[in-house]
Amino acid sequence: MPHLMNTYNRQPVAFTHGDGCHLYDEQGRRYLDALAGIAVNTLGHAHPRLVRAIGEQAGRILHASNVYRVREQEMLSDRLVALADMDEVFFCNSGCEANEAAIKLARMYGHRREIDQPAIIVMEHAFHGRTLATLSATGNRKVQAGFEPLVSGFVRVPFDDLPAIEQVAANNPNVIAVLFEPIQGEGGIHVAHNAYMQGLRRICDEKGWLFMVDEVQCGIGRTGVWFAHQHAGIKPDVMTLAKGLGSGVPIGACLAAGPAAGVFKAGNHGSTFGGNPLACTAALTTIDVIEQDGLLARAVELGNAIRGGLRGELQGVPGVVDIRGDGLMIGVELDRPCGEIVGLGLTDGLLINVTADRVIRLLPALIYTDADARQLVDKLSRLIRKFLGA
Repeated sequence: MPHLMNTYNRQPVAFTHGDGCHLYDEQGRRYLDALAGIAVNTLGHAHPRLVRAIGEQAGRILHASNVYRVREQEMLSDRLVALADMDEVFFCNSGCEANEAAIKLARMYGHRREIDQPAIIVMEHAFHGRTLATLSATGNRKVQAGFEPLVSGFVRVPFDDLPAIEQVAANNPNVIAVLFEPIQGEGGIHVAHNAYMQGLRRICDEKGWLFMVDEVQCGIGRTGVWFAHQHAGIKPDVMTLAKGLGSGVPIGACLAAGPAAGVFKAGNHGSTFGGNPLACTAALTTIDVIEQDGLLARAVELGNAIRGGLRGELQGVPGVVDIRGDGLMIGVELDRPCGEIVGLGLTDGLLINVTADRVIRLLPALIYTDADARQLVDKLSRLIRKFLGA
């Protein structure tokens, strides 16, 4: 038996290689991947341009540290700042690290405004990571249990509920920021209304709070725009990225603009591996392919086709509560816990995920073909009918 800590309920399969939107196990069996490494494999598996770029970069330099300039990091920061209309970037290795940086930045911002106990508004059912600070910000008791005492300084409100924010604004003078996900991924694929995001931006402007957006799962083109908050025509003060940014190579980023820009000074924060040449090359290549292959528009087309196809196949099926999402971030909510459907999918050659107990989560790669989308609809609708006994 491998000597691994028992931190995952793993499925009984190991993959040897992948090709596009498919993976192959040790017996050579083929699977349609509708999870993409949990929104990580933006370009699918073994994308030739990504493979070539990573190989060439590995032949030049992997790591020298942030003691020195990193050319690839500078190039990536310029690209991200231009795409997001932000001012500056800090690079790390994961989503929780990016959110940890955002939390630290907000606290420093608050202290510089002479607020001794700065507080951040966060949402029910949110997920921001598993470090002590980010799991304290997370709205999931299962993630927090056993790790008390949690980090203080978070005020929790319902998601997509502007009056709740306004009530906190009227009663808590210590608030210095709002941290939220435009689409709650782990929380069950709940999409924030554009009016809600615009209202948050307005309140933050009025109160002098930082407007901080967690785009770790929903960013990098997954919803048909580079960053999901852009659907609302707004700009955050802080934005966090990870997952799909490197198409499988670990990288995270915390972007700042306006009042959040310039808060961190030399020595305030850091990361040994953050922004290394290999990870930045993977991210630059991912952005290039998305732009050059028109994958933002494809995310919209494919998402509409998959959601529409599932609605057609499952219309009137008892037990199907909702089919929702945006672009290639899709949730199918059932009226009962459905974790076992993941194993049924595995048997049928389909890789899916269940979150929030009752929501089948689909996060396909942005390179899905029309045939891949049809196959996903056919396989999943059949599985759901079987599971529900319909």
